[in-house]
Amino acid sequence: MFHPIAIYIGLRYTRAKRRNHFISFISGTSMVGITLGIVALIVVLSVMNGFHKEIQARILSMASHATLADPYGGGIKDWREVLERVRAHPDVVGAAPFVEVQGMLVNGSQVSGALIRGIIPTEEDQVAELRRDMVAGSVDDLVDGEFRIILGQDLANFLGVMPGDKVTVVTPQVSATPVGIMPRLKRFTVSGVFSVGMADYDRNAAFMQMDDAAKLLSLGDAVSGVRLKLTDMWLAPQLSRDIAYELDGVYRVLDWTQVHSNFFSALAMEKRMMSIILFLIVAVAAFNIVSTLVMVVTDKQADIAVLRTLGASPARIMGIFMVQGTAIGLVGTLIGMVAGVILALNVESVVAGIEGLFGVHFLDPTIYYISALPSDVHLKDVLFVGGAAFVMSVLATIYPAWRAAATQPAEALRYE
Repeated sequence: MFHPIAIYIGLRYTRAKRRNHFISFISGTSMVGITLGIVALIVVLSVMNGFHKEIQARILSMASHATLADPYGGGIKDWREVLERVRAHPDVVGAAPFVEVQGMLVNGSQVSGALIRGIIPTEEDQVAELRRDMVAGSVDDLVDGEFRIILGQDLANFLGVMPGDKVTVVTPQVSATPVGIMPRLKRFTVSGVFSVGMADYDRNAAFMQMDDAAKLLSLGDAVSGVRLKLTDMWLAPQLSRDIAYELDGVYRVLDWTQVHSNFFSALAMEKRMMSIILFLIVAVAAFNIVSTLVMVVTDKQADIAVLRTLGASPARIMGIFMVQGTAIGLVGTLIGMVAGVILALNVESVVAGIEGLFGVHFLDPTIYYISALPSDVHLKDVLFVGGAAFVMSVLATIYPAWRAAATQPAEALRYE
């Protein structure tokens, strides 16, 4: 079907000659439409990949890849042995014990709920990056017996405290007193403030020394669980369960994909829907090729008839017009892929330039968690978009090419 003659004639038909300037213009418009659709799709997918990567990095800077905890809520008493065994596992990069409780922080009339986690600063460095996120004070200020606490920046602002101020920590545990049952509470000194850039942590999290937290909760020598950092975060569900099976006893296993499953599922759904919507742009541009080739077939009726009388088979006639439509789709796809990758790699600079030129700000960090537009170009996305656009372009040529092949020479030359 794709004999060199068919290729030669098909490529000639893509260029304007005498009376078919309008058809050539439509061909160019189809090509530009495919290019713009591919550019838009590659840039949007790259920005969404970058956004997902940025949010994921911020979440995992505080959350561990996996957690081993007591399924009955009584705490792990032999946590030192557990820590030693999991650290010896080849798939474990780091492990750290913790004590965790949902409590309330009080400063005067300001009251806020918070997730309070007791940590050992030197051990916590193995599984999280709290030290990097400190904006005031130091993680090393959390010393056993000093009853110090580190707050998220938004939480500290809400309570109206800064390093050196006092806050009262109230826990769900109760104590029997002469005046009745009272919630357990303790005054802590604010020793530092951290900022991750996500409201889930900056507004709702606080850290204290692990032994102080254990005393507050009357856990004795037990801990709430052990946090793990693994060699491959994407294999966390399987690896964490394999590690738990190798330990003595029964443990409740949670990994980051479970804790944040709704959030990451929503991001994945958003990416899929945006891909479908933007693919419609490419599809519209690709199927413009149909109208282009139909007009070309109508315009070239006499040429088709002459070729048929000279011995050209219907298959070769079909090949001529498929070559024309395929050439339009191929050129548009290649230009779109190259331009899309270039723009995606420089989108942050482009957006910053637009913001500076027009005095606008597209990303409010209080809403989107980030202030700059990240981009992460994936080769598989580029190849998938380009391949899908090209396939749609080829499919769009079949009907017009079939109509051309069905042309009868006698009918076409009747009025010539």
